[in-house]
Amino acid sequence: MKVFCGRANPTTGSVEWLAEDENYDYHQEIARSCYADMLHDKDRNLKYYQGIRAAVSRVKERGEKAIVLDIGTGTGLLSMMAVTAGADFCYAIEVFTPMAIAAVKIVEKNGFSDKIKVINKHSTEVTVGPDGDMQCRANILITELFDTELIGEGALPSYEHAHKYLVQEGCEAVPHRARVYAQLVESKRMWSWNKLFPVHVQAEDVEKIIVFPSEIENCPGVPSVYDIQLNQVPRSDFTVLSDVMTMFSVDFSKQVNSSSTYYTAKLDPIKSGMAQVILSWWDVDMDPSGMIKCTMAPYWVQPTSNDVQWRDHWMQCVYFLPNEEPVLQGENVYLTAYRDEYSVWYKLQKARNEEDKKDAYVGSPLCSCQAHLLWNRPRFGELNDQNRTNQYIQALMTVLEKDSICLCISDGSLLPLLAQYLGAEQVFTVENSAVSHCLMEKIFKANHVGDKIKIIEKRPELLTASDLEDKKVSVLIGEPFFTTSLLPWHNLYFLYARTAVAAHLTNGVTVLPQSASLYMMVVEFKDLWRIRSPCGTCEGFDVHIMDDMIKNSLNFRESKEAEPHPLWEYPCKSLSDPQEVMTFDFRLTVPQQTLSTDGSVNLLRTGKSHGAVLWMEYHLTADISVSTGLVQISDEKVFS
Repeated sequence: MKVFCGRANPTTGSVEWLAEDENYDYHQEIARSCYADMLHDKDRNLKYYQGIRAAVSRVKERGEKAIVLDIGTGTGLLSMMAVTAGADFCYAIEVFTPMAIAAVKIVEKNGFSDKIKVINKHSTEVTVGPDGDMQCRANILITELFDTELIGEGALPSYEHAHKYLVQEGCEAVPHRARVYAQLVESKRMWSWNKLFPVHVQAEDVEKIIVFPSEIENCPGVPSVYDIQLNQVPRSDFTVLSDVMTMFSVDFSKQVNSSSTYYTAKLDPIKSGMAQVILSWWDVDMDPSGMIKCTMAPYWVQPTSNDVQWRDHWMQCVYFLPNEEPVLQGENVYLTAYRDEYSVWYKLQKARNEEDKKDAYVGSPLCSCQAHLLWNRPRFGELNDQNRTNQYIQALMTVLEKDSICLCISDGSLLPLLAQYLGAEQVFTVENSAVSHCLMEKIFKANHVGDKIKIIEKRPELLTASDLEDKKVSVLIGEPFFTTSLLPWHNLYFLYARTAVAAHLTNGVTVLPQSASLYMMVVEFKDLWRIRSPCGTCEGFDVHIMDDMIKNSLNFRESKEAEPHPLWEYPCKSLSDPQEVMTFDFRLTVPQQTLSTDGSVNLLRTGKSHGAVLWMEYHLTADISVSTGLVQISDEKVFS
């Protein structure tokens, strides 16, 4: 059976209706899942296996039958480990139907159907009793409900319910406990992902500075954690201001309370600096003694770099403090971690007396300035990149005249300000949403050009001559950047927008950028390949069924498309030189014929070809270009 799905095409800006399989959403979930990454995580698997063996042994030593509850079983791996370790019976709960079906097949394939019952329900819907899903309460609780933030997938309410209704009091738990750690740092690079810095514009002999409204500067940002591969952030990018602190822990063998709460710890700055960012991670003890530990700690915390296990399903957390604040070495500072059922956030305070040391519960930060709603963290970093901005300034200086009529097509761009500062007679800018319109209006007013730049809240194809005050546009500009873009070529929407406004342009219109090129390079990834690599067997268990399931889902059209990845987080080695694949001329309208290209790639180095990385390079003028991907190829030929 087929169903029609409406899908917005970010490149053309149009909505396309496509016939998809009725299980389309399931297949997308499977294709984009992290199951392969988890199965390739040998450290995780080994520690779980060790913890499960120890828990089963402790129960058996008490003369009890080992009855296991496995919440979020996935492939059934942990349940199969438990039976192999001697468990008498396992109840394996999986809410995602396709995965539950796969788990049943995997369990059967490995010969455990008589001792593992897969229950396709949410754990809070599971019943216990003679006629229930479980015949009795379990005395061993095994879960893998964690994300980078530990609690983001609902681990706390799931544990809370399980202890009340599904497991015995005093049960064994694997993991047994978790601890969340925090470290205070100063980092201009990370802070640039959350706040906007003044932009310097050198126009002839005069320097002007683009500033931002105080409400943007004072806005606490959005509550969501920024999870990244901290192991790829060089030490030169941040200054440690405190030792690592344990902020809170959770004992999974006892009743868990998921209610919102907070934890305060005294922080002794080991260095003076500007407190901006909290770096955080967690570890779990698989046994009560803490001898079997699985940690997400970054490289500078671990004894040797060889101890760092690569994984993408669990990374590390970056939390931005509501405002930066100077701290002095040795002064009394208190850090508070607040949490609800699913998220964590932080606040720093300097205590003056005993009463000030403890703060009442503070709700999660909410963006009040709208900038954090419009721009994601990488976009903040892009806007704060003065070198990138300087490229646009140089290009604009070469094309602008005193009588230039400019039209900017990009979402929430600073280009209209740059054009106005650099002497354009009139500047118009198109904003597609009320949010971007409101935000840019505030920024323009803060820089005293609110009456000099006209914001038009329309889609480009709806633009009229009256919107442009019956003037013809002589300079069309764009970064281009659009909030709907995920892949490099999605910003080619600029070409479609340029075509839509063609009637409003002068015959000799200057378009900046004048063209864009799509580049590619064949690479060998150090680790990223694991997220798509078949597993075959995992800790001795046959999971080929899972591999086949993922392969089948990857055959769907959208699953074959490229995946967006911040490649600075994922080291790789180039096997070929960068190669230009296609060029798009923005000085022309969208061509009537389909553009295509074919060719070959000359591999220059030996290695495993895991895939091709693709990026766009925008040619602002004939000799000024801005790359969105490759920065440089080092002597070691590592992509950066």
